[in-house]
Amino acid sequence: MAPDAAVTESAWAGSPIVVLGIGADGWSGLGEPARTAIAACEVVFGSPRQLALLPPGDAEAVPWPSPLLPALPELFARNADRRIGVLASGDPMFYGIGVTLARRFGARSLRVFPQPSSASLACARLGWPLAEVPVVSVVARPLPTVLPELAEGRRVLVLSQDESTPPLLARLLRDNGFGASTLTVLEQLGGPAERVVTGTAARWAHPHGDPLNVVAIDCVAEPGGRRDTRLPGLLDSAFSGDGQLTKAEVRALTVTALAPAPGETLWDVGGGSGSIAIEWCRTHPLCRAVTFERLPARREQIAVNAAALGVPGITVGGEVRSEFAQREFPAPDAIFLGGGLTQDGVFEQCWQRLRPGGRLVANAVTAESEAQLLDWTATHGGALRKFQIYRGEPLGGFTAWRPHLPVAQWIVTKPAG
Repeated sequence: MAPDAAVTESAWAGSPIVVLGIGADGWSGLGEPARTAIAACEVVFGSPRQLALLPPGDAEAVPWPSPLLPALPELFARNADRRIGVLASGDPMFYGIGVTLARRFGARSLRVFPQPSSASLACARLGWPLAEVPVVSVVARPLPTVLPELAEGRRVLVLSQDESTPPLLARLLRDNGFGASTLTVLEQLGGPAERVVTGTAARWAHPHGDPLNVVAIDCVAEPGGRRDTRLPGLLDSAFSGDGQLTKAEVRALTVTALAPAPGETLWDVGGGSGSIAIEWCRTHPLCRAVTFERLPARREQIAVNAAALGVPGITVGGEVRSEFAQREFPAPDAIFLGGGLTQDGVFEQCWQRLRPGGRLVANAVTAESEAQLLDWTATHGGALRKFQIYRGEPLGGFTAWRPHLPVAQWIVTKPAG
């Protein structure tokens, strides 16, 4: 999530905001400095469950409004002349409200008192090495975001939305070749009502439990299942659609040329099945993509493929020039031109919007589009390469090498100046 420019650190003139992590053990689990800080506050924000963990005091207790994020600026502005306290579960900087407040008001406007996170407590109960266990939050996030983390023998922690998450997660695992995985649901960690429930995804039949829970997955892949890794080059069969697809070998070379880094955004122009944008986003959970596709049926298919491969957050737009005419997009870090190379203005408009220092990769399979790459190289520099993929296919009782169309590729970095 990009920082919110509506409220800046310099705009916060009140006392430092006390952001207090509180566990399921409540007041008794807090240290003296944390107790003193929150007791000095005149107004305390939190969920009803969190507010109920505090002893009676003089502070006004205010439950968070819903939806929360749009209400934050006005809520804090209205109370800027008071000492404000904010309650969070566990560590406020671990998928918590502290992250949101730091983005809005700046770190120096906060005094954060963390408690052990739910991930720390879960690993402590399970004997898992915290530093080696990926954590996926599905709190207000689509459940399929768990999928890219699944692999044989891997351990994953999922921060649940509520009590409905464990059975939904079990179904997701069953449907994606991980039904033999062990699920451990850890509820109310650290509190007197702590409870642990274990079972396999394939046979999960436990009733709904406490809404405050974490699910631990000990991944077991079904034999013979498709192996989807975070490295680019997924099997072509991983994508459904009308055949408009950058083939696996070319896709791997293309995503590598685009050079994704955590937190970067890609524009995929001429999305087809969405394979480039999807592979880009799978390289890291913080990678983002916007794909532009003129055909409605293909746009729908891109959304289906993105959800099935665990990156449902991809933005799917229409024809790129029409989209540019209707709205503004933040400058991307990289652009892939897989279509529209010979259409007037597509390259120029994309190049103009690419951030300085950003990368652009274009693939050409026709003589006309290849000639266009030569012209652009003469003007902007960059590197050209050409490759052709052969696949072994049956020919009678033998194997023959079947050639795919050769692909010319242009790789260029926009000058930083």
